[in-house]
Amino acid sequence: MLIYNTLTRQKELFKPLHPGRVGMYVCGPTVYGDAHLGHARPAITFDLLFRYLQHQGYKVRYVRNITDVGHLEHDADEGEDKIAKKARLEQLEPMEVAQYYTRRFNQAMDQLGVLPPSIEPHATGHIIEQIELVKEIIDNGYGYESNGSVYFDVEKYDQDLRQKGGRGYGILSGRTLENIKDASRELDGVGEKRRQADFALWKHAQPEHIMRWPSPWGDGFPGWHCECTAMGRKYLGEEFDIHGGGMDLMFPHHECEIAQAVAAQGHPMVHYWMHNNMITIEGKKMGKSYNNFITLSQFFDGSHDKLERPYAPMVIRFFILQAHYRSTVDFSNEALQASEKGLERLREAWKALSRLQDGQKVKGQPQVEQAWVDELQQKCQEAMDDDLNSPIVISHLFEACKTINTLQDRKASITPEVADSLLQVFRTWAVDILGLQLEAAAGSQEREQAFGGAVDLLLQMRAKAKEAKDWATSDQIRDQLAQLGFEVKDTKDGATWKL
Repeated sequence: MLIYNTLTRQKELFKPLHPGRVGMYVCGPTVYGDAHLGHARPAITFDLLFRYLQHQGYKVRYVRNITDVGHLEHDADEGEDKIAKKARLEQLEPMEVAQYYTRRFNQAMDQLGVLPPSIEPHATGHIIEQIELVKEIIDNGYGYESNGSVYFDVEKYDQDLRQKGGRGYGILSGRTLENIKDASRELDGVGEKRRQADFALWKHAQPEHIMRWPSPWGDGFPGWHCECTAMGRKYLGEEFDIHGGGMDLMFPHHECEIAQAVAAQGHPMVHYWMHNNMITIEGKKMGKSYNNFITLSQFFDGSHDKLERPYAPMVIRFFILQAHYRSTVDFSNEALQASEKGLERLREAWKALSRLQDGQKVKGQPQVEQAWVDELQQKCQEAMDDDLNSPIVISHLFEACKTINTLQDRKASITPEVADSLLQVFRTWAVDILGLQLEAAAGSQEREQAFGGAVDLLLQMRAKAKEAKDWATSDQIRDQLAQLGFEVKDTKDGATWKL
């Protein structure tokens, strides 16, 4: 399996540190507002990876954190904690805010078919581990205290690594310390940091600050970057396989994580860095900071003014999977409606395939062979092994839909054994790995059966009308069904229908 490692800017053969086991850490949400489409993309991307690794037989420990403290406004080292600000504005305890939006996030993920991670640690539950991390960094000479806060000495770290022949600060993002200095030159000397490039490891809490913990440097709270380094190390060890997240986290968050790990333990923590690209809206990154985001609940109920109508959670999932995770996806109603049609195409094929489990033999027609099913399986696997190429997997499934339609139209034949094999392959890739829900939910399944039974009854009445040469009634039933959105096909074995 090849995966694109952001650290090396190339696809690499995936070799886990421990045979048969994979450690994976993905940055989760900062829980001060409802999840939007931008949150759905990393969740679905790394759910796809989680599912595929398990399909390959790996035992995966998947850690996805909840940031409930330390993430300041504008991703900076100054300003107000995002959760504390929300709590102040709504006159709530910060943990009320965090708990409410964590629950909402997990409900949305469940609707999107995202499997829960193995461990979902909260930053507030790991203050001790973060304090210990800061102590190690200070002891190794890369952290300094200033007015009750602790900062990371980026320039010293960068110089020491380069003197040893390594790549310094910027190894992941490609930025150099000079770039960062130039970008912030007008702010030099401002505040309590030695240099503007330095980032907070621990922040002193002002008297009015609600979220605070005792530390060797006084009451305060951890810097945003500390939590992932501390929790990743706690649950996955000093070295682990994969760290994932959105491309917008590459700098400064993930760059700072690398620096913290090396400064604390003397060597990198992560072997493969994976980043999904952004979702844009009208060409601009979708996000809370741009005030152009659409929440997932708004997608599901159609309440946002940019939405023509509601879209089901599986349509959103399919929309995201139709693009490669490293490509940009631009939101539009047209794109979502195309995804809706594509998903329905897979569902119709799944229904038809389910009806073919007993196989069928049609005299004089070409037969679908096991070799064709094996080739479908191989093509899907090759696509996923090539850096999780989900759009290519979907294209192969669409090709399979054509064959399934010929079987449904009695233009080809298949044996029971091959039909069962095709059903298994379709389920593996569409349901188990892509995570698409192709069958109706328990309650709606009963409604769908009743609904289908009613249509079948009408078609039986039409068949009797045709036998009696009552063409007017036959045509009336067909035409009225068409007006309601049903496509009726007459075959030599009887009429078939679909929406």
